[in-house]
Amino acid sequence: MDQPAGPVGVSSADAVWNQAAAEIVSAGRRLDRHGWVPATAGNLSRRLPDGRIAITRSGVHKGYLAADDVIEVDLDGQAVNTVHRPSAETLLHCQIYRGLSEGAVLHGHSVAATVLSLEASGPELLFSGYELLKVFEGQDTHDAVLRLPVFDNDQDIARLSRTVAPHLPDCPMGYLLRGHGVYVWGGDMQQALARLEGLEFLLACALERSRLEPKR
Repeated sequence: MDQPAGPVGVSSADAVWNQAAAEIVSAGRRLDRHGWVPATAGNLSRRLPDGRIAITRSGVHKGYLAADDVIEVDLDGQAVNTVHRPSAETLLHCQIYRGLSEGAVLHGHSVAATVLSLEASGPELLFSGYELLKVFEGQDTHDAVLRLPVFDNDQDIARLSRTVAPHLPDCPMGYLLRGHGVYVWGGDMQQALARLEGLEFLLACALERSRLEPKR
């Protein structure tokens, strides 16, 4: 398969950057196939070993990404060496990289995540009894009870990041923004994708069970 050209402002000889961009492009297509990043929703990022952050630029459909749709930002979410604008939510990715030892962050907008977050009256969703709970770090049994924090959405991303910050160390499943979508991360892109798919499966199960409850 042909390798996409390197992003604006990055040398094509930078194999590490090109690999990160290729992983993001591939992840975008994978999420799009599941319907988790409709329209231009969502954003995907990778932290490189040298500390650079590669992230999808604003306003692009994640199912049709090219390598030059992946831009570099610093830890404050500011674009580096590019005319493209990062998403306003880039700061939430940077917050995870700053506070946790993670290598990839994924943000999606699935139907299940959106509906369940709007229906949830409390600050969390609880999951237990599912074999797939073992995809999350530190879990070795389906009998575990894991919590998925639900935060109210806020267009002021700096304020939202301050709300989320104290909870990050206790978010093995990631977290959910009400009426918006999920944030999931991992040590590398493969792990982040596995956790996102695991979480989306659990959310889909919870949504389906809520539909069945009135019939019981």
